[in-house]
Amino acid sequence: MTISYDSYPEGERPVEAWCDLHELHVRLADGRHVSTPLWWYPRLLNASPAQRNTVELMIDGIHWPEIDEDLSVNGMLKGQKAPGAKEPSKAA
Repeated sequence: MTISYDSYPEGERPVEAWCDLHELHVRLADGRHVSTPLWWYPRLLNASPAQRNTVELMIDGIHWPEIDEDLSVNGMLKGQKAPGAKEPSKAA
């Protein structure tokens, strides 16, 4: 599949990305801040904090070189989870 970067919305370009203990956060070029739960992405959830925060920004997403994970901003905006991602059970 080929992505035409000429048609990719400039505002959706990530300018910053980081993880806390529970969420992935991405700041976009147009000022929006997108957050999604880490459990949506099992590779990130199971990575160490240092691995989670070693990121490379791409024009259309984020790459984690130490765990070979790539996520697109478009997928985050659409609420797409990794195949097989399951929400952790909550204690009552």
